[in-house]
Amino acid sequence: MTDATPETGPSARTEQTVDDVLIAGGGYVGLSLAVAVKMAAPHLAVRVVDGAPEGAWKRDGRASAIASAAASMLDVLGVWQEIAAEAEPIRRMVITDSKTGDPVRPVFLTFEGDGGDGKPFAHMVDNVAMVGALRARAQALGIPIQQSAVAESFRSGDHQVVLSLADGSTLPARLLVACDGVRSRLRQSAGINTVIFDYGQSGIVTTVEHERPHDGTAHEHFLPAGPFATLPLKGNRSSLVWTERTEDAARLIESDDLIFEDQLERRFGRRLGALKVVGPRRAFPLGLTLARAFVAPRFALAGDAAHGIHPISGQGLNLGFKDVAALAETIVEADRLGLDIGSLSVLERYQIWRRFDTFRMGVTTDVLNRLFSNDVTPVRALRDFGLGLVDRLSPLKRFFISQAAGEASPSDPRLLAGRPI
Repeated sequence: MTDATPETGPSARTEQTVDDVLIAGGGYVGLSLAVAVKMAAPHLAVRVVDGAPEGAWKRDGRASAIASAAASMLDVLGVWQEIAAEAEPIRRMVITDSKTGDPVRPVFLTFEGDGGDGKPFAHMVDNVAMVGALRARAQALGIPIQQSAVAESFRSGDHQVVLSLADGSTLPARLLVACDGVRSRLRQSAGINTVIFDYGQSGIVTTVEHERPHDGTAHEHFLPAGPFATLPLKGNRSSLVWTERTEDAARLIESDDLIFEDQLERRFGRRLGALKVVGPRRAFPLGLTLARAFVAPRFALAGDAAHGIHPISGQGLNLGFKDVAALAETIVEADRLGLDIGSLSVLERYQIWRRFDTFRMGVTTDVLNRLFSNDVTPVRALRDFGLGLVDRLSPLKRFFISQAAGEASPSDPRLLAGRPI
């Protein structure tokens, strides 16, 4: 590391140094990348800058599905035990297809089983618990987290990259990683083009309590406007991901509690008894966003900054964790070989590792959304036949379970197989 200009602010140091890895974004991707690199290469200076105000992460009312392979990675990072205490295993997935008002919802496909070694193929966990565990682990490793530091742009040189913050200050580093979300300012600053498609849908997210236990069962009910998923949380609670046309979602979010809960019950049904909304209700626009490149000199994209996909497969978070595993291994192995961790030749390995898999998942979710978010009778018949076929063919069903669990192949990064870098 080399000395640079003095730093001011709450995380000021006597001398500003050139960090080895500077990560923009303090969500689960940015924090897990910081922890993974620091654990494998303690001598590297890793810093996280987070544009959100102090404590904002504690107000995140959402929950996420963590695949078995991602859980293995988090175990290596030393946070899974804490997260698992707040997580609910998904042991069964039931898929139905009908119209909203249909009195009977035929079950076309049921997934039961595990992701290997007797582990559930996924867990549901509140984002607050997941991010809180990662923040605590980062702080225990001595990783600075610079809060309310909004990343605006950057410029790259031969030996370092300089990040400009909204307050006018700058931070130099050997490598800058953008984990700043699907509308990434840093991706734009890098001049990286994206493929963007707006589905005209929004995902309504909230948490409900119900009278009866869910028994670890997740339901995905395909409706003409899009999938309505209920995902089990700790206790008699479920997380909802409710897809609606954007204009309808806006009306539902703005409606009073009585109307919202009435519409919710029509979709959720009464299988778990009376329902009560206990979390904030929010709507997020849904679309497909794929970066045409994941790297540039001294710069890399990870997580939603590299890709945003439809939640129909529940794999958005796990794509981000795959990015973390691949990028951390790329950085650490290059450092061990004495290579420049910010050079384009080093970062190309990460891009090759991740871009095709991301493109494949983006196309898959796009096709699934188009196939299931409609009410055309021949299309419904075709998709229901396909679901029933998968349900009856054990090898094919096992393949889909392994995909949901994110089972690691020999060519995948070591962290996804539960092995340290």
